[in-house]
Amino acid sequence: MVMKCSVGCLVALVLLGSLCDAQYGKPIRNPIQKPAQPVRQEPSKQVPQQPEQSRQTFEKPLTWRYPEIPQPVTQPEVPFELRYPVPAATVAVECREQIAHVEVKKDLFGIGQFINPADLTLGTCPAAAEDTGAQVLIFESLLHDCGSSLAMTEHALIYTFFLKYAPQTLGGSPVVRTSPAAVIVECHYPRKHNVSSLPLDPFWIPFSAVKMAEEFLYFSLKLMTDDWQFERPRYEYFLGDLINIEAIVKQYNHVPLRVYVDHCVACLSLDASSPRYAFIENHGCLVDARITGSASKFMPRVAENKVQFQLEAFRFQGADSGLLYISCHLKATSTAYAFDSEHRACSYINGWKEASGADAACGSCESPDFGAPLQPGGINVPVGGYPGSSGSLATAAGGVGSGSTSGGYWGGTGSGGSSPLSHPSRKMRDVSQSEILEWEGDVTLGPISIGERVIA
Repeated sequence: MVMKCSVGCLVALVLLGSLCDAQYGKPIRNPIQKPAQPVRQEPSKQVPQQPEQSRQTFEKPLTWRYPEIPQPVTQPEVPFELRYPVPAATVAVECREQIAHVEVKKDLFGIGQFINPADLTLGTCPAAAEDTGAQVLIFESLLHDCGSSLAMTEHALIYTFFLKYAPQTLGGSPVVRTSPAAVIVECHYPRKHNVSSLPLDPFWIPFSAVKMAEEFLYFSLKLMTDDWQFERPRYEYFLGDLINIEAIVKQYNHVPLRVYVDHCVACLSLDASSPRYAFIENHGCLVDARITGSASKFMPRVAENKVQFQLEAFRFQGADSGLLYISCHLKATSTAYAFDSEHRACSYINGWKEASGADAACGSCESPDFGAPLQPGGINVPVGGYPGSSGSLATAAGGVGSGSTSGGYWGGTGSGGSSPLSHPSRKMRDVSQSEILEWEGDVTLGPISIGERVIA
């Protein structure tokens, strides 16, 4: 025990001395080293040598890449416009005297889809017939039948029907391809209108004819452009020009009327003593071409209520003024009456020709007076005045290059749209003969300036 303590103290002193030598720079004395024991060498194993690994190279460059993240596809702008359904013209109505006649296309909506005829009714009435060729359903109903209703306005009687379409399901399926629809069908009948009794040919004056005679009529006389489309704005012409004149009767609520130019005179002024020249006389005979060889003539009729004629421009010999006034006596009758010797429009073109082709009515236009010598200031005037004339020339005013017309009412003369005569009268004929209702009026046109042509 004492020995172990001595060894421990000796080791502690050696360590303390070494520490002091190191602190003061004294070399440390190596302790007594024991001889090294020999190392036993184990025989080494021979490891087989492997060849050196070479770096791999590519003959072609690598083109593969990681795939990119897909981007959302952008939708292109499409030129699209929503087509809205438009009303289809598939229903036609004809309002007859006692019935309403309705025709409906089976393609009711205009989409190429035919409807079932049993699904369509006019009020409470089914289709009366079917046109299989035209694919049309036909309905006919008396004005008071099929659930119609009647309404009355100041001017008309209105019968209203309802065209109803109620589609049924297709086959045994619960689907339909058309929608229900209703179309209002109306028939309008005027409450007031003229009733003609001409086909009856009565031996008395019918009340309707008297009322028609008392209604308003208006005659007019206008200068027209070369194409007859518009009224001529200027009243200036030169010698040799053709003056286009149009006579019209405004018939308003009358039965269709035909107008005639009974006779016309041209004069220097509105004074009764002024020289005058009758270029249309004897109930519609344009004698100017027959007397002077001019190109004056009636034009073919384009409408029954108007008559057109051309007058070659002229001047009165020895007159200083180149102004002319034209006054015509116009007549109007129903278009139901034929042309005759008192109702015609005849021109002399290598013989007498009527404007509507009824040349036989012009047989009495030729007269021996055509060869009579001229009187001072104009040609001979038939004894007793111009045939069928009445009244006096109406007043007109205007400067050179402009003009005015004065309209006449039936039964007398008028001026510039004045009031009708206070005591009008209607031509009367023997009741034992066929009665011709006739209206008359005087119209004045002018002043018209006729200039002389200058020779260079």
